[in-house]
Amino acid sequence: MPPKVGMATLMLWFVIGICFIADVNSTNWNKIAKDTLNEALKIKPNNRIAKNVIIFIGDGMGLSTINAARIYKGQKLGNTGEETILEYETFPNVALSKVYGTDKQVPESAQTATALLCGEKTNFNLLGLKDSVGTSDCSAYISQGEEAEIDSIIRQAIEQGKSAGVVTTARLTHATPAATYAHSPDRNWESDADIGPANGACKDIAQQLIDNNHDIQVLLGGGRRAFLPVSEPDPETNAPGVNKRMDGRNLADDWESIQQGKNNNYRYVWKKQDFDDVDPDEVDFLLGLFSPSHMQYELERDTSGDGEPSLAEMTDKAIKILRRNKNGFALMVEGGRIDHAHHENKAKKSLEEAVQFEEAIKMAMSLIDQKDTLVVVTADHSHPFSLTGYTNRGNPILGLVDPLGINIEPTLDGLPYTSLLYGNGPGYTSPRQDLTGVDTETTDFIQQSAVPLEFDTHSGEDVGIYALGPMSHLFHGVHEQHYVAHVIQYAACIGEYAKNCRKKSGTLRSVIHGNPEV
Repeated sequence: MPPKVGMATLMLWFVIGICFIADVNSTNWNKIAKDTLNEALKIKPNNRIAKNVIIFIGDGMGLSTINAARIYKGQKLGNTGEETILEYETFPNVALSKVYGTDKQVPESAQTATALLCGEKTNFNLLGLKDSVGTSDCSAYISQGEEAEIDSIIRQAIEQGKSAGVVTTARLTHATPAATYAHSPDRNWESDADIGPANGACKDIAQQLIDNNHDIQVLLGGGRRAFLPVSEPDPETNAPGVNKRMDGRNLADDWESIQQGKNNNYRYVWKKQDFDDVDPDEVDFLLGLFSPSHMQYELERDTSGDGEPSLAEMTDKAIKILRRNKNGFALMVEGGRIDHAHHENKAKKSLEEAVQFEEAIKMAMSLIDQKDTLVVVTADHSHPFSLTGYTNRGNPILGLVDPLGINIEPTLDGLPYTSLLYGNGPGYTSPRQDLTGVDTETTDFIQQSAVPLEFDTHSGEDVGIYALGPMSHLFHGVHEQHYVAHVIQYAACIGEYAKNCRKKSGTLRSVIHGNPEV
């Protein structure tokens, strides 16, 4: 039976709809389009060398998430929401990225991060390795050695004398940040406790970061447990059994010893007050491990001195440290928890993380020179997440489909539903929950899903690329995901394209491997 909507309720929503229509009709759409066209006509390609590169990766931030986050932000500001423009939506160059992996139609984050940051598609769960290595195949990696490894834009930037940094709200050893420095046949091998004796010839990811990548000047995120020995309590809670390392090493202490041995100005911090006290003009190397696992969701973040910095605050500190290098810098910033909340079917948490991700981008834009800094904003993949239901303009993004929308296409079970839904995940119930009278805007409300899973999966549709700065016009259509790393390398004259620069003129030669074309 379709839901019974009373005549009085329908009339009320009809009046509300008319008000919205009147407001929409008062908008000068023609002027908006002409103004946008005039701005587009002013756009000119920037063919300079990118002294600096910042890539922002919204983990799981597909186009449906961007759309919902846009409305969510606007409604928080008291507007209808749909007309909101996010910071990166003003960037002049926009493209799409095809996210499939070598072996997967729908990918996971290690293989997508390897594509984005290292420039090659690869297999499920691989980090910084070619697809000649199979998932969890340590012996294949060891036998192939360096031939199987692919260096990231972070490593390539350091090789050209630039400073580099990695910032994330996830664990620093998690898939996306790990792709900036690690080579591993399994993304889950974050500490030695995760590998097991059968794969003991492979180094765990945390060990690789400290032993082989201590020249990355800024490292900020969560994941403290992979760096500290199981025999020690967590420094924040003093709780035993939190840390994971079985080899007895304290990698945070080892990092400090390495920096001290090189006479570097360094700081290791694990809470906000110590982070806030770091002077970016005095510190050259900064390691921040703010949580045993992932950092807190923004809606639950402890903002006190004993808590954690925001993604925007970490981005600010990173850029201020890295930009002191006259040769420039490369920085990867990940909004890691957009993805995690989606896996839990918790749309409000995910959208708040997406808004905070945008705040980090806004922070970066206030600190850089667009003439010499390439900024790329993208996602590694999407989620089966959608905005549905013929809702009216201004319908609460976290709310139920309004009665007029229900009346256009009634539900067959007679029950209301939220406009935000998931294709799969923990939100499934049978029979479907009656949401009448339920507050769907609470922090931990779980959106309904079509298929019951413990966690939702990723989805395989294309994701957006938004770019500004030198060579950003090379993002221009539908691209394979690994193309992103090649544009960054070319623009910054690093990696595969380190010889494509006219250093004195500050421009790029349009020659690649001897071919006179870009």
